[in-house]
Amino acid sequence: MRTHFIAIGGSAMHNLALAMHEKGNIVTGSDDAIFEPSRTRLQKKGLLPRELGWFPEKLDQNIDAVILGMHAKGDNPELLRAQELGLKIYSYPEFLYEQSKNKTRVVIGGSHGKTTITSMILHVMNFHDIEVDYMVGAQLEGFETMVHLTDDNDFIVLEGDEYLSSPIDLRPKFHLYQPNIALISGIAWDHINVFPRYENYVEQFEIFINKITNGGILVYNQDDPEVKRVAETATNPIRKIAYSTPQYTVENGVTLLETSEGKMPIEVFGAHNLNNLAGAKWICQNMSVDEADFYQAIATFKGASKRLEKIAEGKNKVAYKDFAHSPSKVSATTKAVKQQYPDRKLIACLELHTYSSLNPDFLKEYEGALDMADVAMVFYSPDAVKIKKLNAVTHDQIAEAFKRDDLLIYTDPAAFQNMLFSQNFDNSALLLMSSGNYGGLDFDQVKSLML
Repeated sequence: MRTHFIAIGGSAMHNLALAMHEKGNIVTGSDDAIFEPSRTRLQKKGLLPRELGWFPEKLDQNIDAVILGMHAKGDNPELLRAQELGLKIYSYPEFLYEQSKNKTRVVIGGSHGKTTITSMILHVMNFHDIEVDYMVGAQLEGFETMVHLTDDNDFIVLEGDEYLSSPIDLRPKFHLYQPNIALISGIAWDHINVFPRYENYVEQFEIFINKITNGGILVYNQDDPEVKRVAETATNPIRKIAYSTPQYTVENGVTLLETSEGKMPIEVFGAHNLNNLAGAKWICQNMSVDEADFYQAIATFKGASKRLEKIAEGKNKVAYKDFAHSPSKVSATTKAVKQQYPDRKLIACLELHTYSSLNPDFLKEYEGALDMADVAMVFYSPDAVKIKKLNAVTHDQIAEAFKRDDLLIYTDPAAFQNMLFSQNFDNSALLLMSSGNYGGLDFDQVKSLML
C-alpha cells in the first residue's frame, strides 16, 4: 500500500507515518516546516522529505491513500492535485478508522484526562504482555511511537480528540471512530474558536455517544454532572458503566489507593488522576484484565509525558511540568500538587497559549483556577495573540478574570524568567503548566534550581 502524508511533520501525523512504515507500507510525505522530535524520528526511518514545501508532482495514480493533516490548508497544492487525480483522501481519524474497522475499537474521550487514561490502559496492557493497537497523544515510557497498527491485534485503543479532523473535514475527530467501547472522562468547555457556545460543545459528546455501536459499552465519570447527564439521557442500545473517584489518602507525600486488598501506594497523585484510574480500570476489565491484575500493573504507572511529569527533585523541593491549559485542568492540577505537598509553598506558573485561553470572552472561565497556589504567575505572549489573529488581551483583563489580587502577570519572557529564577525554592513545589514553552524557558536551568 502506498500512502502519502500532506503535512507529515505534525506530532500525530509523523507518528501515523512511522506506524504505516513499520507495518510494511510505502510512505511518502511533505511539509513546509518540520520540527524536533518529528524531524529526527522521520529521518531515522528514511521518511524525512528531501526539502521543505509542497510538491504536487509527488502525487500520481499509484498512491492508494492520501492522509491530510490539520496543518495544511484547503488550497494546499498537493491536496488540489490529489483531488484532481481522484485519489482517496482521508483525514487522520478517518484513516485510523479504516485501519481498525475490523477490530474492537476502544475510544477514550473527554475534555480532560483522556491522554492519561489512554496511557494507563496501554501501560496495563504492556505490563501483562497483551498486544493491542493504539493511538495516544503523548510519548509513553516503553513505547517507541504514539501510534501502533497491525493486521493481527484484536483491540485498538484510541485517544478521542474533539477537535476538527482536517481542513476539508470539519467533524470532531472522535465522531469518526465508531467505538465498540467508549469512555467520557469530563466535559468542560474548550476549543472556543470552533465551538463558540457551551451548548454546541456539549452536543459533540452527545453525538459521540450516539456513534457507539449497538450493543457497545459506555464507561462514564458520574462525578462530572454534565457527563452524567448526557450519559444517562442517551437512548441508543448500549450498556452503561459509571465510575467515580476511589478512596485514597496521602501520607508523607505518597498517595495510597484504597483497594479490596488494603492500601496500595501508587506513583500518580491528585483526585483527578485517581478518577482517571477508576475509568481506566473499567476499560481494562472490559478488555479481559481482572481487577487484581489491573492494580498490580497500575502501581508502576508514573504518568504520561507532560501530565504532572516530575522533571526535578531535591531534598525539600520538587518541580512538575504539566500540559494543563484549560480552566478545569489548571484548577485540578494545582489542587493536586497542593494536596500532595500541603506543607510546602506551591509556586504555580500558567502560560496562556491556546486559542481559548487567549480569548477575552473565555478568560472569565479561569476564575479561581490558581487559588490553591501560594505564588501564582501567568505568562502570555502578545506575539502569540497576533499569530492567532485574536483581539489583544490586556493585563487588566487577565487580572479581572483570575480574581486574585497578588497574581503576577508577564508578557516579556525575560521578565518572567527573572521572577521565576529569583524565587526561594526551599521547601517548595514548582508547577509549570503550559502547552507552549513560556517564550523559550530553559528547563535545564529549572532543573538545576531543584538540586
